[in-house]
Amino acid sequence: MKNRHFFPALAAILLVCSFVSNAQTESPHSIVLHAARLLDIESGRILQPGEVLVQGERIVEVGSRVAHTAGAEVIDLGDSTLLPGLIDAHVHLFLHPGAEDLQTVEESVPQRTILAVLAARADLIAGFTAERDMGTEGAGSADTAVRNAIDEGLIPGPRLRISGNAVDILGGHEDANHFNPAQHVLSNATYANNSAELVAVIREQLKEGADFIKIYETGPDTIRDGRFSTIYQYSEAELNAAVAEAARSGKRVAVHATGEPGTLYAARAGVVSIDHANQLGDGTMQIMREKQIFAVPTFTIFEYFSEHSESPEQRAYDRQMLDLHAIEFRKQLAAGVPMAVGSDVGPFPHGTQARELELMVKYGMTPLAALQADLLNGAKLLGWQGQIGELKAGYLADVIAVPGDPSQDISSLRKVSFVMKGGVVYRK
Repeated sequence: MKNRHFFPALAAILLVCSFVSNAQTESPHSIVLHAARLLDIESGRILQPGEVLVQGERIVEVGSRVAHTAGAEVIDLGDSTLLPGLIDAHVHLFLHPGAEDLQTVEESVPQRTILAVLAARADLIAGFTAERDMGTEGAGSADTAVRNAIDEGLIPGPRLRISGNAVDILGGHEDANHFNPAQHVLSNATYANNSAELVAVIREQLKEGADFIKIYETGPDTIRDGRFSTIYQYSEAELNAAVAEAARSGKRVAVHATGEPGTLYAARAGVVSIDHANQLGDGTMQIMREKQIFAVPTFTIFEYFSEHSESPEQRAYDRQMLDLHAIEFRKQLAAGVPMAVGSDVGPFPHGTQARELELMVKYGMTPLAALQADLLNGAKLLGWQGQIGELKAGYLADVIAVPGDPSQDISSLRKVSFVMKGGVVYRK
């Protein structure tokens, strides 16, 4: 049945609305969070015990012992560690596991928006209190409605930075379907084939509420004789035009770019992040280090595809792609490329993307470095530095609790037991 997701989703969304209403009305003005430990992300220091005083939506005090104001509710989280809410800098709320091209053809935008609402809740309950939605994959500016509903307290979900529909060339990465051409099946991204069209599309997307612009710069990717190769889609001059137009309105450009020379063109143009970054040349890495352009490796999606391939041949190819990506990642770390954490969740189940931090540790980072990439760099990438990513007085009260010490065992992030966003408790 083509609409098999729709009616269960409709029932679930009513529960979601009830859930967020209850969460908000039950939240007292002052809360003291108490746990056996608290992780200072910047220094890596563990406080034992740890406490956070929350008033309204903000943190007032952090320490081993904070003021217990009159009437404050004390939430004792026992043998757990308090840390800031996690950040996923590369998500697709409008995708779910299954054939992506068929989702955009068979499922209506209203149906996909309902599923996006459920995805946002799943991510929040898993501890991700802030995210960057990297394209609605054919659902236009529907993510504006989801972001706004979350901001207005109508539905639960992470803080969102949204891009609307991503931007692509005719026949590009998102326009590579093999349907009957006579049916004129649309791309999952918005067409822009030159600088003038890029400027026009960016203006339209900003009008519709985009916080940033997402551009597909490379694709398709191939491996020949053990070497990675990809085709660039926009010239450096075209990317310069896009970055300049976005900057005119105080916005930034992020690119899907897996390898050279597209990654070099993007770095020279001054994008805010290069997502996937399977291959970066020496010159590209130097520019990224100097300009503080973030690489977002998205290992989890590569691992998922390698484990869910349709044939042994495809499985071997996907595994080779992941292995090469891991080798290049170690080179990027050695070169000092700044890292942020993004999983590309959507094609794999929402709420499971803490796996991304495990893979970044597996392929070369320490647990603390991965947490700092997620929280400190993630806050900068989303434009919320000084507001989220740390437990400090004056910051937004986005707090989670996990068992054990995540600075030693990163896998504890898969076991989130408590979630607060903006002073509201969503999981307890």
